[in-house]
Amino acid sequence: MKVPKTSQQEEIIQKTAAYVQEQLKDAESGHDWWHILRVWNNCKLILQTEEADEFVCELTALLHDIADSKFYGGDETIGPRVAGEFLKSLEVEHEVIEHVQQIILNMSFKASLGEVSFHSKELEVVQDADRLDAIGAIGIARAFNYGGYKNREIYNPDVPFLENQSKEAYKNTTAPTINHFYEKLLLLKDKMNTVSAKHIAAGRHAFMEDFLQQFYGEWRGEQ
Repeated sequence: MKVPKTSQQEEIIQKTAAYVQEQLKDAESGHDWWHILRVWNNCKLILQTEEADEFVCELTALLHDIADSKFYGGDETIGPRVAGEFLKSLEVEHEVIEHVQQIILNMSFKASLGEVSFHSKELEVVQDADRLDAIGAIGIARAFNYGGYKNREIYNPDVPFLENQSKEAYKNTTAPTINHFYEKLLLLKDKMNTVSAKHIAAGRHAFMEDFLQQFYGEWRGEQ
């Protein structure tokens, strides 16, 4: 069932956006405020055709990377905790806070590699919104930006791609950035939940495939 926002909820969303923008102003640029804004916009686009609680979806889109575990020693509890503390300060209902925290805890790609015991329509919407920002032209840019941030090789033909990784193996990988396409990015198209996200993902997926073809041609000195 589609649940539109009230004026009070809209005010909370705007306060949340301002808080996140301030908190992430110095974040790594693949997980900064601009990433959040794009995911938020993706979320609102998906909500045009999906039946879900808009308030929960938008709050989660804004807060999903407020403390990303990859920048906190792999601690997957810190993000939900920080988000919850902030929402409590705005006197958001307990049920909403808990829902937002559960989505943050379970929406990531690495979470899907383990046991996921929580599910909701709102998780589907926000998960799709986030995954759309991980593919296509922006997904390519983000992948190489993060690879540079971690001082990883662009490509090494001697390092094989790993299929069907465990959650721990994925979290601890130090593989070249090109491997990330095969170990995550090219898998996302078929993991989309909503009709609109599947449609958008198809075009972005094709763009990544074209990029890889061009990349390998240049790598071999053929183009």
